[in-house]
Amino acid sequence: MTQPCSWPDDGVILYDGRCGLCSRWIRFVARRDRDRRFRFTPIQSPYGATLAKALGIDPADPQTNAVLLDGRALMRSDGAIAIVSRLPGWRFVGLARFVPRPLRDAVYRLIARNRYAVFGTNRQCDYGGEALAGRVLTEKPD
Repeated sequence: MTQPCSWPDDGVILYDGRCGLCSRWIRFVARRDRDRRFRFTPIQSPYGATLAKALGIDPADPQTNAVLLDGRALMRSDGAIAIVSRLPGWRFVGLARFVPRPLRDAVYRLIARNRYAVFGTNRQCDYGGEALAGRVLTEKPD
């Protein structure tokens, strides 16, 4: 799903900092993002909550991550495909766009609904620690 977006921050990934899967996801991206194109904001931060609300995501019950790319907000499978296909050596993942979106998003929603039960939760919001120092935004950048 794509939404037009006037948000000026390109390459920002919104994630659920309490979700074990989401925390692993941002580390997966950060390790492979050699050009440091992506930055991250947990939905539990002031910036993340503001961004979530602007995108129509409930900060109290987020059922999707989102990424801001080229003036657009991409969510669910569109967002995941867009992110991974921009990582070095992972361009082939872009072929997943040819799988019908309803099917891709059905799988995404199934995982999202069960992510806490399968992958666990963090006791507190995961801000990435030293590994993501300088890349996790908690306040809207100037």
